[in-house]
Formats: sequence, C-alpha cells, structure tokens
Amino acid sequence: MKALVSDHMAEEGVNTLRKYCEVDVKVGLPPEKLISIIGNYEALMVRSQTKVTASVIEAGKKLIVVARAGVGVDNIDIEAATKHGVIVVNAPTANTISAAEHTIALMLALARHIPQANASLKAREWKRSKFMGVEVRNKTLGIIGLGNIGSEVAKRAQGLEMNTIAHDPFIATSYAQNRGIELVSLQELIQKSDFLTIHTMLTSSTRNLIGKEELSLAKPTLRIINCARGGLINEEALLEAVERGQIAGAAIDVFTTEPATDNVLLKSDKIIVTPHLGASTEEAQINVAISVAEQVAAILGGQQARYALNTPFISQESLVSLSPFMEVASLQGKLLAQMIDGQMSIIEICYDGEITSYTTDALKETVISNLLEDTSEERINLINASVIARDRGIKITEHKNTNCENYTSLITTKVTTDTGSVTVGGTVMRGESHIVRVNEYWLDIKPSGGYMLLCDHQDRPGLIGQVGTITGNANVNVNSMHLSRLKQGGEALMVLEMDHPLNKEQLQQILGLAGIHAATVVNI
Repeated sequence: MKALVSDHMAEEGVNTLRKYCEVDVKVGLPPEKLISIIGNYEALMVRSQTKVTASVIEAGKKLIVVARAGVGVDNIDIEAATKHGVIVVNAPTANTISAAEHTIALMLALARHIPQANASLKAREWKRSKFMGVEVRNKTLGIIGLGNIGSEVAKRAQGLEMNTIAHDPFIATSYAQNRGIELVSLQELIQKSDFLTIHTMLTSSTRNLIGKEELSLAKPTLRIINCARGGLINEEALLEAVERGQIAGAAIDVFTTEPATDNVLLKSDKIIVTPHLGASTEEAQINVAISVAEQVAAILGGQQARYALNTPFISQESLVSLSPFMEVASLQGKLLAQMIDGQMSIIEICYDGEITSYTTDALKETVISNLLEDTSEERINLINASVIARDRGIKITEHKNTNCENYTSLITTKVTTDTGSVTVGGTVMRGESHIVRVNEYWLDIKPSGGYMLLCDHQDRPGLIGQVGTITGNANVNVNSMHLSRLKQGGEALMVLEMDHPLNKEQLQQILGLAGIHAATVVNI
C-alpha cells in the first residue's frame, strides 16, 4: 500500500510509517495536482495546510484513511470522508504536555511580569519596583475543564504547591478527588481563584464563557490564562477588566480570529500574548506525527485506530433497523447534557423490546458522545465516547429486556450525579423520533427542533395560563404543549416547545410562580 504525506511532517513520523507501507512526501501540492494523484494512495497524512475537500476524497478511489497530525480537523471534510467510507484520525493527546507546560509558563510569566520586565530592561530602563510580582505557592488555581490538558496543568500546579479547584460537570467527583482537586461551581471558582485557566472546547454554550458578568465576581488579584480556544473569553470584557484594575492581568495564547495581529488585547501592557504556541514544541510535533503514523499503519493492517473521528462501522443488516434509533439516542444525550446538575457519576442505558436483538454499541456511543461532546477540549465521537467517559471516572452500565410493555422498542437513559438523577426515554413511531419519558413522567413529544421549556410543578388550575402569559409577554411563540401528572393535584411536568428561548429574567418570572418547583430551557 502507498501513503502520501502532503504537508511538512516530523521525520520521525514519516519513518514510522515507512516501516509499514510505501511513502511519498510531496509538500505544497496545489489542489488540482492533489486531486489528480490522490487516486494512487490508500492513505493521506496532512497537517493544517492541505485542504482535504470532498473533491479530494471523491478522487481518492483507493483511500482508506486520512490522518491529521494535530488536534483540529477543520481542513478535512469529515462528512464526505464518512460518506465514502474513509476513516479520519487525528492526534488529540500528543500535544497535551506541551499545552500544559505553556499554560504553566504563561502563569509564571504573568505572576512575575517577565515579558514586561524584559522589554523594559532592553529599552535601557532599570525599574525593579515597577515589576513587583507574586508567588504562586499557596495560591488557588481555578481550572475550567478537567480533560487531558486540564488534568496535567493541575498536576504541575500542585508541584508548585498551589491549591487546585476545578469546574467540570462532566467529571466524576471521585476522578477529581483522586487527583487532589476540589470540584466547585463556575461562580465559586471565579470568586476563589487567584489564577484561572481554561481547557474546554469552543461551542455555542461555551462561547464567551467568561464575560463581563463573570469577571465582576473575581477578586482584583485574579490573573487569567487561556491556551485552549479563542472565544472562550470575551476579549473586549477582558481588556476592560484588566485596564480598570478589576483583575490583575491575563496571558492569552489563542484568539477569536487568527492571525491576531490587530487584536484588541494587544493594546494592554498588562496582558501577555503569544501567537498560539501551545503545541509549538519539537516534542509535540514529533509526537503527533508518530501518533497518526501508527494509526494509519493500524488501519491499513485492518485494525482499529484509537482516535478515529467518524462513524464506526455498522453492518448493512443492522443499519436499516438501528438508524432511526440513532436519532433517538442522539436526542437523549443532548437533552440530558442540558438537564443534569452536579457531578456526573453513572450513565445507565436500558434497551427494551425488539431492539435488544441487535448489537447496540453504536446506540450507546451515540448517547454518550452527544452527552459529553461540548464538555472538553477533546473531540468526543462514536469511537472514543465510552473510553473518555471511563477515563473521567464515569461508570457506564447497559441493561436489556426483551419485553416492552408500551412500545415495540424503547431506549431509556438515566444519568446520576451527586445531586440526583435525570431520566429520558425515547422510541421510534411511524419512522419519527419521540421522547416518551422524562424522569417519572410519561408523555409523547415529537421534537420539532428549537427550544423546550420543562417545568416541574404542582398540578393546579391557572398555572399553565400564567406560564403562557409570561411567554406571550416575551413574544415567544409556543408551538406545542405537553402535560403529564402523577395524580390529580399532585406533581406534574409541563413541556412547552418554543420558537425562541426565554432569557434569564423571563425564566426567573416563571420560577417565581407559586407551584413551580423547577424550570429548564433546553435547545434541541
């Protein structure tokens, strides 16, 4: 077999691949040239320069695998690769240590004003008193996101005798405790931290995770570091907080738009900036190249790759029956991710009825990957979802019951945290996904997309109308309503499907109504 390396790659990785197949290194190919030759290769190894478009994949008639020597895969059309049966792999953990070390380096530089002092002295100034710093020993480091990098940062900070706290709802309490880390809410973390570092993915829910409101909670001695993703911190709010002395400083390696030569954060001498250097070490570049080379070799040899990013194989016979339930499983994971509160410890998935006659691994991975996908700097997918969950100390159990009282087939997922549990059940009827259970309540919701308001309440006359008045005054259209109660006048669940979400103030109005116990808005 033959492999094409189309970007500059560490020689160690190329030599690793040469042990298993013939390798051609052709760097800087224009798109049309790549398309013209890719049909000769079973494997393609790239970094960020080569754009592996749908046209490239379609032309790669022999392609089995595309490998990205790095974390991001924005330059690879994964959907097209999946459609054409091409496996896509990357190296999400090979640069973990480099990113963690850069975080610590920026923290120490921030504590001792090293870049500013260096610039001052080179300008022929001797101003020792201007650069009075602080020790990190006995200070509290707050870590948002305890994935691979966040955990390594914590380990190094503890070596510097720092107190470590973290916010990550998708980490088991035992995982953190075993590493000497205290889990806290995001608000408490911001309030307590002397230094704060972020290590999570950039998603719609984490964009501007740290903004003006969050910064107002901080101590004036807080120093913030971001080596994860641009956009996690609102840059304008951060600049204002630093310049006003609301916080002591910041060190930023990633930006909303890169190259970031005109970024607003460059205006402040109190903010240290580096040009996305988190993975820029010789060791990291060697590690990522070797990691993907070994995965390519495994796939060409008919074995599994650890970091495959697209859908796992499902036999054609099972696909017809399982495909409709993949959407149900995906829907359950997304709903549960938004409904749970506290530190996750157990995921229980139950299959009832005819679906138990099939291999349900793909359904399990779909539930877990959608439950965890927005929670980490790691890419979480159908291949590695269970591995990552277990690595985080989360227990996964599955149960099968061939009998199903009310439906032909039913999938039920229960997530247990340290504050309680949340259960969602779903099925397929007339070829469409239906949510038929939320906790102890049985109902029938065919989600139409958009937003849902779930209200736990006391069954009493007039309450539904009061909620409707609030949504009406908010100019939020309700397109359907569902109600389930355990008994007349007892506990009940109201679900409103809405065209637009409610804001915090409107949700507080609903929570203030007599008889409302809890209210949550989820995006489906």
